[in-house]
Amino acid sequence: MRNFLLAVVLLVSAFVQAQSIHVQGTIKDSTGTGLEMANIMAVNKTTNEMESYAITNEKGKYQLTLKTNTSYILKSSYIGYTPKEEIITTTTDDMVKDLVLQQGVELAGLEITYEMPVTIKGDTIVYNSDSFTNGSERKLEDVLKKLPGVEVNDDGEVTVEGKTVSKLMVEGKDFFDGDTKLGVKNIPADALDKIEVLRNYNEVSQLKGLENNQDNVAMNIKLKDGKKNFWFGDVTAGASIGEGERYLVNPKLFYYSPKYSINVIGNLNNNGELPLTIQDYMKFSGGFRNMMRKGGTSFNIGSNDLGISLLRNNRAKEIETKFGAANFSYNPTESLTISGFGIYNSSRTETETQTRNQILDPETGETQTTQETDERSLQKSDFALFKLSGSYIPNKNLHVDYDAFVKASSQQEDNGLFSSVFPETEQDQEIYSVKKQKPFSFNQNFNLYYTLDDKNVMAFEAQHLYQDEDPFYNANLGNNPFPDSGTGDTSLNLGLSPATRYDISQERFVTTNKLDVKADYYYMVTPRSNINLTLGDTYSYQSFNSDIFQILDNGSQDNLDDNSKNDVNYSFNDVFLGLHYKFITGKFTFNPGVSLHSYNVYNEQKDVKVNNDFYRVLPDVYALYQIKKSESLTYTYNMTTQFTDVTNFAQGLIFTNYNSLFRGNPYLENALYQSHNLRYFKFDMFNFTQVFGSITYNHRMDAIKSLAGYNGANSISTMENSNFADESISGVIGYNRSFWRYYKASVGANLNWNKYNNFRFDPQSGVQGVPSLENSIRQTNEQFTQSYSVSFSTNYKTMPNLELGYSISINDYANNKFYNHRPFAKLDYYFWDSFTVTADYQFNHYYNDAKTSDNKYDFLDAYVMYRKPGSKWEFKVGGTNLLNTTSLNDDSFNQFRTSVSRYRVQPRYLMLTIKYGI
Repeated sequence: MRNFLLAVVLLVSAFVQAQSIHVQGTIKDSTGTGLEMANIMAVNKTTNEMESYAITNEKGKYQLTLKTNTSYILKSSYIGYTPKEEIITTTTDDMVKDLVLQQGVELAGLEITYEMPVTIKGDTIVYNSDSFTNGSERKLEDVLKKLPGVEVNDDGEVTVEGKTVSKLMVEGKDFFDGDTKLGVKNIPADALDKIEVLRNYNEVSQLKGLENNQDNVAMNIKLKDGKKNFWFGDVTAGASIGEGERYLVNPKLFYYSPKYSINVIGNLNNNGELPLTIQDYMKFSGGFRNMMRKGGTSFNIGSNDLGISLLRNNRAKEIETKFGAANFSYNPTESLTISGFGIYNSSRTETETQTRNQILDPETGETQTTQETDERSLQKSDFALFKLSGSYIPNKNLHVDYDAFVKASSQQEDNGLFSSVFPETEQDQEIYSVKKQKPFSFNQNFNLYYTLDDKNVMAFEAQHLYQDEDPFYNANLGNNPFPDSGTGDTSLNLGLSPATRYDISQERFVTTNKLDVKADYYYMVTPRSNINLTLGDTYSYQSFNSDIFQILDNGSQDNLDDNSKNDVNYSFNDVFLGLHYKFITGKFTFNPGVSLHSYNVYNEQKDVKVNNDFYRVLPDVYALYQIKKSESLTYTYNMTTQFTDVTNFAQGLIFTNYNSLFRGNPYLENALYQSHNLRYFKFDMFNFTQVFGSITYNHRMDAIKSLAGYNGANSISTMENSNFADESISGVIGYNRSFWRYYKASVGANLNWNKYNNFRFDPQSGVQGVPSLENSIRQTNEQFTQSYSVSFSTNYKTMPNLELGYSISINDYANNKFYNHRPFAKLDYYFWDSFTVTADYQFNHYYNDAKTSDNKYDFLDAYVMYRKPGSKWEFKVGGTNLLNTTSLNDDSFNQFRTSVSRYRVQPRYLMLTIKYGI
């Protein structure tokens, strides 16, 4: 397959080269100086179509690929210079054509009819949407994938020049701030005029240049004139053809004016389409910034959920979704902006999974116990997000923001599984479990930025989080998973009463209040240097309560003993003073810094209070070598103190799963780790080539590690600080290029190596009390994961477009190696000005080196769409999983065991959908 893809690429390249020649030269000013980032395009005199365009490099050089024996109008332009037109006629040989532009203004007689596909204005890249589309595009996502330097993954995450787009706007107004997926998947392609990429982006103009914004990228969508001050959008409805009862209702409405905007999106379906997944909900930030990113302390409030399985997107067995979202922005005055959004999602998902877990021997690293499970589950998930924001900017010296963000959800998972354990066959059993939780969080922040004068800027930021979690877990088991160890010690088992079936439940309640306050003072020493003084404080208070009880055969409740109960209070406070000095010399930018921290931490339970108060100095470094305008090398170093949350301090047993218990450690201390990152980036607009790569090394000292004991597949674990350092190295490299205007190719690789020090104890060995490092066996595991990909795509206006690609992933765990080879092909053809045909095919070969897993499966989705030019109606007939593949594979590694799963997916279905444009 790889040879086939290479042959196709070489064949296409040879065919194009045989019918084209290169026209190259320079664009200079009247003094002979090359004009960097000047625009030039070639318009075919016969067809009046633009056939090629280019942007000059730092020496003013350009290159165009044109047809042989054809007459063209060359149109060149540069900001502040008079545009110029010249006529050339190509032959069968390459040509050289130098151009000189005169300073002045654009002349009416030389008005450029065709807009440049790409223009650069400072830190802003502007793409002209129509230059890259052929009529087959339906969503913003379809257009973005065709732009040079822009990539979109399956989750709707957008990267530009290798950097993730953190904010999406339409006409300068936030579009569901905190996530790009809703915009990428829903904004209509035919509404787009320009796509602006804002590099070095900072929401606060006063801080631009004072902070390191090189990694911040935003995107702003400019609409066509006919879409402004009018409602636009579409309504789609569909139903299945033949077998199955599938349906889809998807209304989308948008309104934009200079004063306000409204966006409404709805989706009802049972065809597996997920507008927003539970993963998206968990990572949806609401646009809140990490205000303590320079503090040197890592203290993230952990999610005390039950490990409810993440949905498998549209690859689960059955999925039914109800989704609604609305977003608005209103400017009552020029200086005041009020905005917000509301999102609601309800989904019902059935999954069917077969899993093999291999628990590793602590001394040899070989498989000690194998557990095979056959699991069926029904998940019910309802979640809502609401945000209200206000921004007041009366003048360039004052900027005030306030945001309030609410997240609430209700989740339940009902599971039935059969477990077989080898060689302990007496542990075979049927298990039924229920997981429920209704987490709630309220986050608000207030920010004030004030410029005293050209040399002095002050900033004040405060953020408060209230979070309430109440996970409930019930398991009904055929066997007692935690029997008496025979040592007389009950600290490592639940002390369950004998029963026909063991009905065990646990309630947990976790409440968090966290306040972050930070004041920054910036002083401009020179126009190219500044001093930043920071005074900050992070305060968190958490309470944790849990209780395990057993329902006996006679229906009565056994509350067990105090060993299964927790009542913990945990307080964390970090007061710090930071100093950073940023200066620019030549092509170098340096920003070293240091912060002094005073930590006051304690946990209190069972009338015992454990304090941990200390001081620490944490350095950090940022260095940038700006080789050229679009080529840079960046190095960052951070030393970070890491703290855990309340759950890991709880002394009483916690029932984490039907076969696992956890006991916290009130004497846990912080971890300390160092991180080095080196990143290279180059984006050459001369030949639209992008190269990027990075390597990161982490060294974690005094790491908070899990100590686990296994009895067959059942585990008991606790936490302790380890003197053995964990290490990780990760690297990514990518290359992509758009060439001859019609082609785009990319190659990428991602590698991750991790070294873990884990600790195992034998729960049957007579261990008394809580296990420790002294009575455990250290187990060193290494994990090496690799993924490689290559793709080639076309972007013709009138011919069929094809994307061919191949990817391979290799997961090398402690005792097994898993491979997945995935060639894929995509077809997109718009013809007769009315019809669009799309097809998406991928083949997977999943196996491991032990040959205990070997699965080949493929997917084919295809659609035919019809819409007459100017018509509001569109008709589509299509099929999903046309080859009727039944299952997929995945694998994972959690330091103590490897897991490989096979899960069932939705069967083949056909649908007829009708869309009406508004």
